[in-house]
Amino acid sequence: MNPNPYAWINKSLDTIRRADWYRSPQLIESCPGPVVKLAGHWLINFASNDYLGLAGDDRLIQAAIAATQEFGTGTTGSRLVGGHRDLHRQLEQAIANLKQTEDALVFSSGYLANLGAIAAIVGQRDLILSDKYNHSSLKNGATLSRAQTVEYDHCHVEDLKAKLEQHRGSYRKCVIVTDSVFSMDGDLCPLPQLLDLARQFNCMVLVDEAHATGVFGASGAGCVEHFGCTGETLIQVGTLSKALGSLGGYVAGSAALIDFLRNRAQTWIYTTGLTPADTAAALEAVKIVHQEPDRRDRLQQNIETLKYCALNKSQLPISNSDSPIFSFLLKDAATALVASSQLKEMGIFAPAIRPPTVSVSRIRISLMATHELAHLQQLVEALGQI
Repeated sequence: MNPNPYAWINKSLDTIRRADWYRSPQLIESCPGPVVKLAGHWLINFASNDYLGLAGDDRLIQAAIAATQEFGTGTTGSRLVGGHRDLHRQLEQAIANLKQTEDALVFSSGYLANLGAIAAIVGQRDLILSDKYNHSSLKNGATLSRAQTVEYDHCHVEDLKAKLEQHRGSYRKCVIVTDSVFSMDGDLCPLPQLLDLARQFNCMVLVDEAHATGVFGASGAGCVEHFGCTGETLIQVGTLSKALGSLGGYVAGSAALIDFLRNRAQTWIYTTGLTPADTAAALEAVKIVHQEPDRRDRLQQNIETLKYCALNKSQLPISNSDSPIFSFLLKDAATALVASSQLKEMGIFAPAIRPPTVSVSRIRISLMATHELAHLQQLVEALGQI
């Protein structure tokens, strides 16, 4: 027996390094934006989920400063025990208005929103049907719930239907869980068909709009709006940390659902409330999403431009995405690390994504509304060289 009970840690780290799975943070030394300073060098930033370019917007910064000056740096406790502020309620009402739902509930992160919502609505006697490519927070929420979880093939409606026919009758409640925009491939879930199956098999639907809120839909409400499903009975989860440029998460839905989650979602009940600064910044971002649809237009133009330059003109092997997320697939983790390093040398910051996050290693590219044409052209040229 090894006398050191912690010896396994270094052995595990060695295994991670040998597989080229080892990760460490990369220090950003500047304000968020389409160009950032990384380790002393200015690089074009294709590693950010700041899709509308709001994380460095002065209006969000000033809103955060004003809220901090008025309410302090922290809420000092859970919202049920003294951590609640009127700002929280204002943000929840703004999100519900954006989503056209009866109410919303703000969590301290999108990850906590998914864990709390899933674990609250289903339990041991229930069934979860989950897309194989769902985000870690959705999968871990399913584990935490202790419900029976069955994965269906990615965006495969017929496989989902077959699994519902096989399993649904054996369980009390059932929820179909999916990302609306998948974070590593950038493709969209077949939401209308999922809702059809939910009605047929008496299921709830929980959709994670993390990468869709602010990006899709005429008003920026997300894929629910994009697919014409506004007003449908479903559970919408999302984050304030991507297109909305702040931090936190939310659940939007019926008034009864939100009231239930206030009383049963443990990751809301037992967590300190979102800071005044984050809350105020997100509230300002929601206002900008309403007032400045041209930001979504510029983002969409950048998506179409990259697709044309990379796929049609240069015939590069990147994904044909309708979202701001593109993948440049590579044969293994070591190749992805080399490619990311080469891109840095050419002035491009685009991360290598490796197992276990994804099954196929890749360079992940995310676009912003604030990227300029020259930025996209330099990216295409660099990808062509590697």
